[in-house]
Amino acid sequence: MERIAFPAWADVAPDLIAVATGRVPADLVIRGGIWVNVHSREALANHDIAIIQGRIACVVPDASYCIGLATQIIEAEGRYMIPGLCDGHMHIESGMLTPAEFVRAVIPHGTTSMFTDPHEVANVLGPDGVRMMHDEALMQPVNIFTQMPSCTPSAPGLETTGYEITPDDVAEAMTWPGIIGLGEMMNFPGVSHADPKMLAEIAATQQAGKTVGGHYASPDLGPDFAGYVAGGPADDHEGTREVDAIARVRQGMRSMLRLGSAWYDVESQITAVTEKGLDPRNFILCTDDCHSGTLVNDGHMNRVVRHAIACGCGPLVALQMATINTATHFGLEREIGSLTPGRRADIILTSDLTELPIEHVIARGVTVARDGVCLVDCPHYDWPDTVRRTVRLGHFISAMDFEIVAPDGANSVTANVIGVVENQAPTKALKVDLPVRNGLVEGNGDVCQVALVERHRATGGITNAFVSGFGYQGPMAMASTVAHDSHHMIIVGTDRINMALAANRLARVGGGITIFQNDVERALVELPIAGLMSDSRAQDVAAGVDQMVAAMQACGCTLNNAYMQHSLLALVVIPELRISDLGLVDVRRFEHIPLFESWHDQNSNA
Repeated sequence: MERIAFPAWADVAPDLIAVATGRVPADLVIRGGIWVNVHSREALANHDIAIIQGRIACVVPDASYCIGLATQIIEAEGRYMIPGLCDGHMHIESGMLTPAEFVRAVIPHGTTSMFTDPHEVANVLGPDGVRMMHDEALMQPVNIFTQMPSCTPSAPGLETTGYEITPDDVAEAMTWPGIIGLGEMMNFPGVSHADPKMLAEIAATQQAGKTVGGHYASPDLGPDFAGYVAGGPADDHEGTREVDAIARVRQGMRSMLRLGSAWYDVESQITAVTEKGLDPRNFILCTDDCHSGTLVNDGHMNRVVRHAIACGCGPLVALQMATINTATHFGLEREIGSLTPGRRADIILTSDLTELPIEHVIARGVTVARDGVCLVDCPHYDWPDTVRRTVRLGHFISAMDFEIVAPDGANSVTANVIGVVENQAPTKALKVDLPVRNGLVEGNGDVCQVALVERHRATGGITNAFVSGFGYQGPMAMASTVAHDSHHMIIVGTDRINMALAANRLARVGGGITIFQNDVERALVELPIAGLMSDSRAQDVAAGVDQMVAAMQACGCTLNNAYMQHSLLALVVIPELRISDLGLVDVRRFEHIPLFESWHDQNSNA
């Protein structure tokens, strides 16, 4: 691994002072811009920024005294100079890209700092996979700070992962140079009930002086929430209501408001600031999950900031939530998040604070993008061949593997059915009457089958259940090896033959997403690295995603970004109902429940 060398403040402090006082010329001066100061929440016209060795030396009305013969000059021409944007919580794997290609995709959108939790890779490849992600992150021309995954598995006893992260793994990771803290603590019942393993991971992180990420995905704000906060998580991004945001901030947590490809949780919570008047410095904007199609077609953190502004948040407040608030939360206020002396020179030039066109991006004092084009190299890690062979099914899948046998004598059943909710991560626990034909329970109307196929240890295990809300029609199946968080293979379909075709196809290509309709493949996104990521360019992956979205629509699905709903059907830490390799999970009670509530024949009700 070849890390990009970037000097610490102590190494360049004499040079910063020399430039600021005019004794030494700057490497770069940005001249004649409007200085957006996120510390004082002001926009100050007619200012210059002087930079040396990738750090800001001074921001003054006239930096002509810092200009020498070799000084590069960028004319701001009256545009706003804002800090590079920070994503406070995200998963690079959800972009379907390696860190290098994710960075290449988001640099033109003005994201210069990311706080990433690679728990997707951790579930498949364990600590070695986390280290590979961490190492590629340190090779990039922008700032990627890695959080050590905390919950692998996310819900012990309810699912089986490829690997398990231990407190010793967490303690070891806290010594790595790019680790900023502990990833989202998804096992919120474990924290609330003082599980020794969870507390040991939190303790190791706090002893290292680093930040513990939160994930409290319950609407219950009573004693369990109080216990969770007492357990140490410092932030939370799982709120969906104004009351959630208020409760977290009042308890000393940072409330992270997310806008991802499918999670629209900013509008419902930003009113805590815009209407209730809570201190905005305790709120952070983030994406959580954005797939490559969103990155290429819509944007990244610039999209989130624009959305917050459209929801009534003032532009300067929204920018605080995407810069200095994030930096302060992670203890990096002296490094990133503002355009002030000593900080890394991560700067965006934009002509409009509301629409936020990203016209010129500077990272660490170097122009990295202009007018939507990335201008720098984003080096790749040398991923070993072993990471491309992670789909192990144990046997050739047939249509019979997806048969759901009815109880003896039943001609209908009442089944527990997962109900997807558009634009939100939570699901509904539904009870639906389903017919029995030839001894097999069948979907009906909007209810189709969902199956989870074990793919880490080649056990051959398959869990079958039902899901509602996708709107699929006709013979089809969609399969993916992205199935948060354990990342087995998840298949949703209306036809068992197409489900088998899709499963075997992903086994052959080493993972990804495929859609079959009428026994013909209609879309394929290959994700060979851990079955989660591609090291191809984002534009190429996004083209496959566009084809996938079109194929889903052709099969009758009209949900916004339904792929994200598909990929979270196995996320057994977000209520209400999920599927795992061990069965159906009622996340409200964190316990397995049967597929059938009852069944019926002509003479009785069982």
